[in-house]
Amino acid sequence: MSLSIIVMAAGKGTRMKSDLPKVLHPAHGKPIIEYVVETSKQLSPETIVLIVGHMADEVRKATERFGVSCALQQPQLGTGHAVMQAELPLASFKGDILILSGDAPLITRETLSKLLDYHRKENATATVLTAELDDPTGYGRIIRDQKSNDVQRIVEQKDALPEEQRIREINSGIYVFDSTTLFSALKAIDNKNAQQEYYLTDVFAICMQQGKKISAFRTEDPDEIRGINTPEQLSEAESILSGRQ
Repeated sequence: MSLSIIVMAAGKGTRMKSDLPKVLHPAHGKPIIEYVVETSKQLSPETIVLIVGHMADEVRKATERFGVSCALQQPQLGTGHAVMQAELPLASFKGDILILSGDAPLITRETLSKLLDYHRKENATATVLTAELDDPTGYGRIIRDQKSNDVQRIVEQKDALPEEQRIREINSGIYVFDSTTLFSALKAIDNKNAQQEYYLTDVFAICMQQGKKISAFRTEDPDEIRGINTPEQLSEAESILSGRQ
């Protein structure tokens, strides 16, 4: 099966309290974006598209030796808007698109391979990588169909009802999509939500309305989906990376 990868790397990372783009902060000796790109290359994709935004030139320079393509997101209007920028570089591609977060350096090739295998085995149109957390605060929640156990929708924290906020299965921000369905559905999403942003997760609702199968693969190691948003989280990620060597 054909595979291309989109890596989200446009954010400023204001909570890092630094002018440096979030993805260029070093962790255990190298920028966190390098871990994500190196893991991506281990999957042998046809194309890797980096979505850049804040200090785009610096992010491009830091990753050019990997031979990735870059697509500019300016202004930054949410995750759905970010992926829209990859449509042109992937215009001729047909197959699976894996979407990764440039600020989540702990994800492993093994877990991503299992995610892709599950997506294909289930013959799904879209598959989300999930994890179960003791404290899911801040993460989007996975709402499953009680009969089929397929994903019904993904609700962002700020839009979740009280009973939905009690759900512990969370969205990692890592997805696999059929390429044709992804870019078609992105044209139908809007920004009528608390953040006034274009959520990539709204694509799942559109797929659901079209009767397409949406699945979820739960990782056994929640550490792998950790995103880095603060200096404290960066320090925790460094400790984990150090322990792997």
